Amino acid sequence: MNKNSVIGPELRGHLSIAAAYTIFGLNLVFCKDIANSGTVSPYVLFTLRAIGATALFWAISLFVPRERVERKDFGKIAAASLFGLFLPQMTFLMAITMSSAIDTAVIGTLGPIFTMLFAFLFLREPITGMKAGGVSLSFAGILFLIFNSVHQGGAAATQPMGVVLLLVNSLSFSFYLGLFRPLISKYSVVTFMKWSFLFSLLLSLPISARGLLTTDFGAIPVLVRWEIGYLVFFATFVAYFLIPYGQRFIRPTLVSMYSYLQPIIAAVVSIWTGLDTLTWQKVLSALLVVGGVVMVSRSRAAGQHAPDAKLR
Repeated sequence: MNKNSVIGPELRGHLSIAAAYTIFGLNLVFCKDIANSGTVSPYVLFTLRAIGATALFWAISLFVPRERVERKDFGKIAAASLFGLFLPQMTFLMAITMSSAIDTAVIGTLGPIFTMLFAFLFLREPITGMKAGGVSLSFAGILFLIFNSVHQGGAAATQPMGVVLLLVNSLSFSFYLGLFRPLISKYSVVTFMKWSFLFSLLLSLPISARGLLTTDFGAIPVLVRWEIGYLVFFATFVAYFLIPYGQRFIRPTLVSMYSYLQPIIAAVVSIWTGLDTLTWQKVLSALLVVGGVVMVSRSRAAGQHAPDAKLR
């Protein structure tokens, strides 16, 4: 990305993260459809995503300047892969078969709060009054949306293990956002993600190899195949290209707050497909979320974005 771009670095960060979480909003709907089809296990689905993203990132790396990774950083990248890719994706795919839609959404709102705490602990990012107020405002808006929306899909009742998996999902990705920002900024997006997805693929193969061999791929409905294709290309390759790029320019707490876009996107899809209706409660919820994001973006710590970095 050219340093002389008319779009400033902070705006690029906002646009990248907003686009990624919009993709994740649709991903939430598709994951439920795939889980309900019962044709692909969570382990196999994760490995298919890892295979696709690994192949795509390594293929792209052939057409960009080669970048050497320091030997001491391979262990750190493997750890980032564990907490940023493997654990969040795997636990989410397993949790949606054990959790009701509303419980999945409610526990998902804890992510920005966890991220704010981890950023304070690891990056010394101060918790200012405006930042805490912004997180609280968006948190209230999302809860208001969740409890005033129609919820379909997912388990009828949440199992205890479903709650555990959802908490691990939220804690793991928040830990990743709070701890690994300096490492992510050190390397180009392509270099960082090609190694991250390779490590996550290697982690998944021992537990998914049997499923890969026994899955009847021919029995997967055509619609589910398209949804899996969306997960692999957009919700994995594209979204995980945009997130580390955006992380270079805006702070971890603000990155995490864009997760509040997911239930809003899900609500929009429900309204568009006739499963839900537009109400004043949904409009108010969206305004509260946007207001909270604006407050956090204007807080003192959020304004200290990283230097503009070349996209190599």
